[in-house]
Amino acid sequence: MVQPKIVPPEQWLEARKALLIKEKEHTRAGDRLSADRRALPWVKLEKAYRFDAPGGKVTLSQLFAGCSQLIVHHLMFHPDWDAGCPGCSFQAEHIDGPGQHLERRDVRIIAVSRAPLAKIIAYKRRMGWRFEWVSSYGGDFNFDFQVSFPKEQIAKGGVDYNFGTIRLDARYQSEELPGVSVFYKDEVGQIFHTYSTYARGLDALLGGNHYLDLTPKGRNEAGHPNWPRRHDEYATAAGGGTPVAGGDEQNQR
Repeated sequence: MVQPKIVPPEQWLEARKALLIKEKEHTRAGDRLSADRRALPWVKLEKAYRFDAPGGKVTLSQLFAGCSQLIVHHLMFHPDWDAGCPGCSFQAEHIDGPGQHLERRDVRIIAVSRAPLAKIIAYKRRMGWRFEWVSSYGGDFNFDFQVSFPKEQIAKGGVDYNFGTIRLDARYQSEELPGVSVFYKDEVGQIFHTYSTYARGLDALLGGNHYLDLTPKGRNEAGHPNWPRRHDEYATAAGGGTPVAGGDEQNQR
């Protein structure tokens, strides 16, 4: 970290007001972007998706659970893995808190992964999460929404990820990748796909990153190359800055 110059309070206030102008511009640009997002056309879903849930098979329609809007976290959890990806586990930490409030605003948040339900239940218990997490094991859901990719496609050296903007980047040559998709169900039960986002588009949902953005050191990714980890894998030393060994290396994304 390069330390900025030290100044008197009056000079700091002047600099802070100048930055506030830029922050307000950024906020208003975000408001315009959100309006454009809401104005996107929709796609009616014709395929009937089914998932494994603790109570048995459920449809996508049932996952709305009385709400008209559904946010699906595509959490990376390959059927062969014993735990979810650390980065997606960090993403999952941001579901339970907002979820209990958003249901009062007609929005339900759930997670879907390809791992078998038994593995999902065990990992969810380990992490202490409460949100609903279902398995799409054996189905097309993850493939249709471009977060899972066949081995044959990986072998060819490219995946069609983030609407085709990412194809040959080695960081994304994986059978499982992260994303979020949004759906709407109308009064007669028709379901529409309204939005999906991938890669850096998910950053807006990661409040932990934005807390770091407020601090002098920022995200400091070079200083913490193994961050984030699963929350039970951090060292217990004061400061908690050094991760402990553990976790499946194929999940480190």
